[in-house]
Formats: sequence, C-alpha cells, structure tokens
Amino acid sequence: MKFAVLVQEGPYQHQSSDSAYHFVKAALEKGHEITGVFFYNDGVLNANKLIDPQQDDRNVQKRWSDLAEKGVELVVCIAAAKRRGINDDILAPGFKISGLGQLTEMAIESDRLVTFGA
Repeated sequence: MKFAVLVQEGPYQHQSSDSAYHFVKAALEKGHEITGVFFYNDGVLNANKLIDPQQDDRNVQKRWSDLAEKGVELVVCIAAAKRRGINDDILAPGFKISGLGQLTEMAIESDRLVTFGA
C-alpha cells in the first residue's frame, strides 16, 4: 500500500510528530511505500536544523532527517514555513520547501493520506 503522511504539529508540542514518525518507520518495515511526508502549520517546525534538545531527550528533527536518507521525501509547506521563520538557511538535511500542490500530488499518488495533528 502507498501512504502519504501529513504532519500538522511541531516536534515537542504534541505527540503527533512522534506518532507520524513511528507510523512511517513501521510502514516501511512492513514493505509499504511512503510517497512523501508533508509538514504543514506548526508541523514545519520539525524541519528546523537549529533544534538542539538536551542529550537525554529525543531529537525529532534528526529522526526525520534519518528517514530522508532512506529515501523518504520530506516536504515543508512554503507558506507555513515563512510564517514561522523557516527558510532554506535553517532547513534541516533531507527536507525541501514546496507548496500545497506537492501535498495534492502525494495524495493522488497514494492509496491513503494519513494525517497527524489538528
């Protein structure tokens, strides 16, 4: 099955980003395809390379970047990013900025669009 994933919450405000990450990781381990992960609203904060959690905490941004190294496309909404000060200069490795059209394309190419966050 092909999944597109929409993340709408930041990395440390709610559980949504963690849940999305674990969903994507589990889906890949089960042999499913992820057409892409789209970060929207506060979800764009996951793409900030300046995130520097304390050593004993999870690094959500790094987890996402590690998935990108395995071929998962990570797309950040340009409008939501600009509103939150996210630009190419602070974009974490593996993330790219694009528009909502990219989300539409991911959804069309997928069997399911799974949303995390409100």
